Amino acid sequence: MKLKTAKNILAVYLVNHVISGTYLYEEKRRLLNSAGFSLGEGTKVVGPVVCPGKLKTGRNCWLGKNLTIHGNGTVEIGDNCDIAPDVTFLTGGHAIGSPERRAGEGQKYTISVGDGCWIGARATLGRNITIGKGCVVAACACVMKDVPENTLVGGVPARIIRKLDEETYE
Repeated sequence: MKLKTAKNILAVYLVNHVISGTYLYEEKRRLLNSAGFSLGEGTKVVGPVVCPGKLKTGRNCWLGKNLTIHGNGTVEIGDNCDIAPDVTFLTGGHAIGSPERRAGEGQKYTISVGDGCWIGARATLGRNITIGKGCVVAACACVMKDVPENTLVGGVPARIIRKLDEETYE
């Protein structure tokens, strides 16, 4: 095992098992950045975090407990976003294969979350999708399509519940 790999594993282990919780945010951010993550200034991580792919956040984000990124793809989160507990990003999958094996060729996906978004607890986001700026994804929603800016979505599969007025705070 290479030294850099061992250092990365140790950094993630410390965040996930030793200092997981609602404290030591700056230390967790620094450790995860040293392990190859790209977390913006002021971003707070509760932990644990599972991410075999790439995670990039903007500034002043909140990453809740048990953030999980399945697959080797990329998750890009804008500034001032809140990711609630138990949110899952699906950044890997398969093309539909032959009848002998339906899980065909492996694929990597990129998921983008715009500035100011709030992703509710236990939401699942998958494939190559973009969540526009200022959106709210309801708890337990399953989002598999792009979401336009300033929109509230929810359900399985997620559907538009209503547009959010930029002046509305309810």
